[in-house]
Amino acid sequence: MLTFKLRDDHIKLGQLLKAMSMTETGADAKDVIQQGMVKVNGEIETRRGKKLVEGDEVLFEGQTVKIEK
Repeated sequence: MLTFKLRDDHIKLGQLLKAMSMTETGADAKDVIQQGMVKVNGEIETRRGKKLVEGDEVLFEGQTVKIEK
């Protein structure tokens, strides 16, 4: 499991995928999110602007990222 340390109180889902190099571009992140390929806390999430906060877990292509403060 990977971890991402928040600098602010949240990060948007699309930004996280790009920041963690899970996608190459923001457009790629948008596409995989809209296709239902990303889960947040076990549920499919289709909003790239979904705000992630401490304790959230994101699953994409077999990799899990836990959000930490």
